[in-house]
Amino acid sequence: MNSAPPEPGRAHLITDATGAQRLIGWTTDLGHSDGRPRLYLDLGAQHGNRHGVLHGGIIAMLLDSACGYAGARHLDPVALPELLTLSFTTQFLAPVTGGRVTALGTVTGGGRRTLFIAGELFDADGRLAATSTGVYRPVAKETRK
Repeated sequence: MNSAPPEPGRAHLITDATGAQRLIGWTTDLGHSDGRPRLYLDLGAQHGNRHGVLHGGIIAMLLDSACGYAGARHLDPVALPELLTLSFTTQFLAPVTGGRVTALGTVTGGGRRTLFIAGELFDADGRLAATSTGVYRPVAKETRK
């Protein structure tokens, strides 16, 4: 996860922070009073699978990113440290066919070196469409190549 700062003038929104975010087109919102990051994606035909529903890989990517931001905010809400996903599981509950989806992440446990984080993805009607659980660890900048 890139620790890009929010956009100027929209201090709580992050767009174009990574290649994946630019390619898929979501917006990260860090401006909610509960501290939970939200990722928004307005769905288009390019996001669908051969059945015409949101591709599961995109769902997993959104959930993983929401969880990463939740962990980063938990550790340091200003610096947003980079995290490494150690394990990640996704449960697909319902198909999503259009509109805007919202992914949220919540730290559920852990400490300073390892975090347990849960994710939820909702469709445009507020229906829970997928959940995730993951284990994350901060990345030491000096060990990254």
